[in-house]
Amino acid sequence: MQFVTRQVAMNRFRMIAALALIYMVFAILLNSVGTVILQSIYTFGIDKPQASLLELFKDLPIAVTSFLVASFLPLLGYRRAMMIALGIVACACVLMPLYPSFRTTELLFTCVGVSFALTKVAVYSSIGLLANDRSEHGRLTNTIEGLFMIGVLFGGWLFSAFVDREQPTDPSWLNVYWVLAVICVLVILLLATSRLDESAARTEETKSMRGSLLEMLHLFLRPLVYVFLTSAFLYVLIEQSFSTWLPTFNNEILKLPNAMSIQLATILAGASAIGRIAAGQLLRRMRWYTLLNVCVLGMGLLVMLTLPLAQGVVERANAGWLNAPAAAYLIPLIGVLMAPIYPVINSVALSSLPKPSHAAMTGLIVIFSALGGTLGSRITAIVFSRFDGIHAFYFSLVPMLLILVTLFFFKRETDRAGTATITITLAGK
Repeated sequence: MQFVTRQVAMNRFRMIAALALIYMVFAILLNSVGTVILQSIYTFGIDKPQASLLELFKDLPIAVTSFLVASFLPLLGYRRAMMIALGIVACACVLMPLYPSFRTTELLFTCVGVSFALTKVAVYSSIGLLANDRSEHGRLTNTIEGLFMIGVLFGGWLFSAFVDREQPTDPSWLNVYWVLAVICVLVILLLATSRLDESAARTEETKSMRGSLLEMLHLFLRPLVYVFLTSAFLYVLIEQSFSTWLPTFNNEILKLPNAMSIQLATILAGASAIGRIAAGQLLRRMRWYTLLNVCVLGMGLLVMLTLPLAQGVVERANAGWLNAPAAAYLIPLIGVLMAPIYPVINSVALSSLPKPSHAAMTGLIVIFSALGGTLGSRITAIVFSRFDGIHAFYFSLVPMLLILVTLFFFKRETDRAGTATITITLAGK
């Protein structure tokens, strides 16, 4: 009996490790868009609006795939879906150094988008199956989301290690994809040797494609859901504007070398991790609505105070960490205030739904997040190209104002639904 218990615990640990690792892999790939945009401009000789299409090639497949498969993913199986997703990405990574071109890059991010749609729904839904209660669910979710931010941080340094400081046009940076392909294969092997009981995720309604699709559509009948989705859309619009274009901002506006521009952009990921840890403690003493309003207002204030420091920067021959412009360190600190918003509103929304609805709801989250990311990056690219990066980042003040409005209605709906008192723990992040 003790041996069986030990085996169950070990299998659970292996499955949790697999969830964390696959999330870290996609953290690296998804957040490499800004780096790849910068390198594509140099390596493939394309302009900014064309380079910004990489965000579309990533996010549109996420939205379409989520709509088509997320609600009935339990039929395919969460573990099987994650293995398929990793296999697709591994093949796309191998093509990058073998056939270097911007078309191959577009194909890569299309594959990443399709695969992440499968992965996010599978990971979020698997957490519900592995957790025994709400408290454990919160801890596990926060731990995996925290590791996602570590993956973002690690990804910037990984890519920058392959960038030639002397010759930014050198395509040797594409060799990073060999490393990523190997990591994908290793995680596939870990998933293949793990087991997950998925029976609790299936109901009579979700055992058919028609019933699963209706499950997703029925969610739109709840005012809480569409107010939440609007908030999530606006958040991702802001977040993607900064995370995608910060390397290019560092390079063109702050006059820093390519590799250093990428490395400095990872401060945003580190700041986001700190923000989530701090929010976990603050939420013990203050309501989530109060915290998020403070965060959004703080973001707007930080933008208005730090962007003037980026104006008129003169290029230096020996630019380094010790003599970089102050804006290079201050602008990424927006991540401290930005980070708590998304996990908090996700937790409030998902906590009000039964487990069989989590896959459908996560699918909607992924769809609207993808649309927000694409629109945010596209708007930033257009403003960046026609004016400059400073004006592009100033534009983020518009969705910040709008998200204050949607948060008000989101709180009102959670009060009506009786979910305003839900405690959200972010300590694992």
